[in-house]
Amino acid sequence: MLNEGGRLSRDTAEAEAGMKGITFPAWQGKHYVTLAELLVRLGSFGLDLTWRVEFDEIVDPRCAELERLSAIGGMDTLTLLSLTTPFLQLIDAEARGFAGDKAEVVLTEVDSSLWDVRALDERIVTELRRHYPDASDL
Repeated sequence: MLNEGGRLSRDTAEAEAGMKGITFPAWQGKHYVTLAELLVRLGSFGLDLTWRVEFDEIVDPRCAELERLSAIGGMDTLTLLSLTTPFLQLIDAEARGFAGDKAEVVLTEVDSSLWDVRALDERIVTELRRHYPDASDL
């Protein structure tokens, strides 16, 4: 999933070459941007997706349930949201939102310090950039 530098592996990056992306600090001042917050920010863009989550480091018992559900075909957005609230800080994790067999959105948390967001629909990137104005292009 992630290479030693905390970025997507070459195979993953090639598969998502058509996606637009941004990166921004996971810490916005004293506020940590959680996966749950990003899911809420996706709004209607993310509602119909099926999510699979991978972790390089299990930091909470909920991670085991996320991995289990991911292994059996994924989970809907509301299930993922319920498992990541009220607060779940991840370390080196990737959540992929699928429509059918195609990844539409990839949310990569890098070492609890950065979020890399990739999406096929540029409106998702635009919406997240509005909420995180310090974001830069990937």
